[in-house]
Amino acid sequence: MHRVEIQNNIHTFVVTNFLFGQTLDLQAEDSLLDNGVIDSTGVLELVAFLEEHYGIKVEDDEVIPDNLDSTGRIAAYVEMKLSCAA
Repeated sequence: MHRVEIQNNIHTFVVTNFLFGQTLDLQAEDSLLDNGVIDSTGVLELVAFLEEHYGIKVEDDEVIPDNLDSTGRIAAYVEMKLSCAA
């Protein structure tokens, strides 16, 4: 699975579940936390989605902004997890 496809899936999940379909000009590098898109509970929902949708295990020490604070970072993180699992 390519990063663009992963990022599109994550973007769709975020818009559907956290923005409730509202149009927001959410760029790949935009901080989901700083822009108020998700909060700590939202991070848990996001982690559950990633684990279920991509079949990966998000370790507690990996739940950090470097991995999960933008759709671009999330896509890179998922891509890395998938390549490590292969």
